[in-house]
Amino acid sequence: MSVTARQLAALVQGELIGDGDTPVVAARSLCEARAGDVTFIEHAKHFADCHASVAVVPAGVTANGIVLIGVADPLAAFVLIVKHLQGWTEAPVHGIDPRASVHPTAQIGPDASVHAFAVVGEGTVIGARCRLHSGAIVGDRCRLGDDVVLHANAVLYDGTILGNRVIIHGNAVLGADGFGYRAQQGRHVKVPQLGHVEVGDDVEIGACTTIDRGTFQATRIGEGTKIDNLVQIGHNCRIGAHNLIVSQAGIAGSSSTGDHVIIAGQVGIVDHVHIGAQSVIGAQAGVTNDVPTGQHMLGSPATPLREQRRILMSLEKLPEIRRDLRRVMQHLGLAEEAEERKAG
Repeated sequence: MSVTARQLAALVQGELIGDGDTPVVAARSLCEARAGDVTFIEHAKHFADCHASVAVVPAGVTANGIVLIGVADPLAAFVLIVKHLQGWTEAPVHGIDPRASVHPTAQIGPDASVHAFAVVGEGTVIGARCRLHSGAIVGDRCRLGDDVVLHANAVLYDGTILGNRVIIHGNAVLGADGFGYRAQQGRHVKVPQLGHVEVGDDVEIGACTTIDRGTFQATRIGEGTKIDNLVQIGHNCRIGAHNLIVSQAGIAGSSSTGDHVIIAGQVGIVDHVHIGAQSVIGAQAGVTNDVPTGQHMLGSPATPLREQRRILMSLEKLPEIRRDLRRVMQHLGLAEEAEERKAG
């Protein structure tokens, strides 16, 4: 599709600066864009890297040699442009595919799409405009709000509750048994997991992520929280609202977080700890104790950012410190004695 800069400005209701007849044939990111392309720039310092013919920029920004479209939110406007140039449209309502398995007692909301080989269990309620892609499995007595999307092979165990506009990506599993056992006569005996999982509105859960059901109560994910791929959340956890949890993080059972917490990649959190609101847990940190509100933690075991920086600086100086210590011991005549103790 070929359009002009003027047409794109009208599409995103932006301010056009430059030749409105400039042709645009493709939308590409800043590092890939060339002549004939439109891109977006969020910071003026990146203009030097721009080789596109047209750039979507924050309102009020000016530059020489590039046709600009000024908008309040360049990224959102660029997404709209990309969809327009790619001819992207919402998929039509599919209805219930004859190859899907829907229990007679299940309730399917208006304009829902249940694709081939999806399964909806007994007594389950599916909200309006939900999309269950091929292979998605929704167990018995589940409740899904409106506009929920389950991608291919996502699994909801019995009793799972999802709010509105929840997105579950492929092969994620919600509601599997928590990892709970008791030692009896030298054997590990399973503790029954009789709870369920509850997910708030506007939550997104990445591919291959697993969230275990509670032992007796619910494992809860707060509204607006975004969970990356390959995350494990144990039974009875309570995740606050608007958290960001990055890939390969693991949260052990009965732990909790406040609102607006960030948990970076490969973080490990032990059981029964609380992460205070607005805290940031840096990548690969190991959290073994409660974290106060607003704290930034690093390292394993996790310590406050300032303290961890001092530890890292000290580690870098260890070879130098070791050399200095040896010189001091030699000066005091203690080096040979230390070597003898080491050899003994």
